[in-house]
Amino acid sequence: MEFFRIKKDIPFMRHALIFNVISALTFVAAVFFLFHKGLHLSVEFKGGTVMEVKYPKAANLEGIRNTLIKMGYDEPGVTSFDTARDVMIRLPVEKGVSAADTSLRVFDMLCKAEQGTAKPIDTVTEKGEHVLKSACMDAAGSEAVVLQKVEFVGPQVGEELAQNGLNALVMVVIGVMIYLAVRFEWKYAVSAIFANLHDVVIILGFFAYFQWEFSLTVLAGILAVLGYSVNESVVIFDRIRENFRKQRKASVHEVIDNAITSTISRTIITHGCTQMMVLSMLFFGGQTLHHFAIALTIGICFGIYSSVFVAAAIAMWLGVKREDLIKPVKEKDETDGAVV
Repeated sequence: MEFFRIKKDIPFMRHALIFNVISALTFVAAVFFLFHKGLHLSVEFKGGTVMEVKYPKAANLEGIRNTLIKMGYDEPGVTSFDTARDVMIRLPVEKGVSAADTSLRVFDMLCKAEQGTAKPIDTVTEKGEHVLKSACMDAAGSEAVVLQKVEFVGPQVGEELAQNGLNALVMVVIGVMIYLAVRFEWKYAVSAIFANLHDVVIILGFFAYFQWEFSLTVLAGILAVLGYSVNESVVIFDRIRENFRKQRKASVHEVIDNAITSTISRTIITHGCTQMMVLSMLFFGGQTLHHFAIALTIGICFGIYSSVFVAAAIAMWLGVKREDLIKPVKEKDETDGAVV
């Protein structure tokens, strides 16, 4: 399926050096901000207090978030789980304040926001055990908010999650290199990895510069971008291999230009449709999906750029040639091995 067909090839490789210099400067700037400012890690990585509260009806997440912001928390994590009535609240570590004191103070403010009074209530679990929970009772004596559970996530747990996230990133990179080396050739694998790491570092650079919260959700978005960017590179590499078979007299940069030009329509359709879905999450998904959608948006835009100007250009500079992808046809011996 194509929206349009470009009859004359666009000379992308003629300007490859200029665009790669721009990419290198952007990459260096991203690395600088990562080391200078660092990432604004979420509670999952730094540790903190995790609260679970339950409302009698669908919870107003924005109202809860605004209440916490008024208490001095810059970017509190407020998400719903299981049902719309169950809310999980993530709060950073406060020096000199225990998790129990933090949870009581926060619950008291949430209770006041619901025009209620916090009281301890005795509840019975499914196993018949009596558990004392904090509940917020309104004027009619009904439960306005119930504090279900309070947990403290220590820094050690955060370090373990960070290590697991790094391990996942490394495993994806290694898997991509093996896949491309087997399907194409090692030069394509190296060029694709450079392009993918270029995308990942630039996303991290944006988060470091603007100090957006980096959470497990954002990490999932980065891993998704890795796979998405590889897919675009594979499409271009596959078309390059096809062109090597068809265009026997064309030079390498002409083959690459034709491959990129002929896939532009497909790129616009695929990435355009994906970006529409991501933008809908960005504008209508609320605070929970906001940073996840930002990571995907940056990744999609730079993924297109890197597949065209970084991956293809590096492959060309590494010296890809027709023989790398197509085995030469051996001429048949006319004597058929007979000696006269």
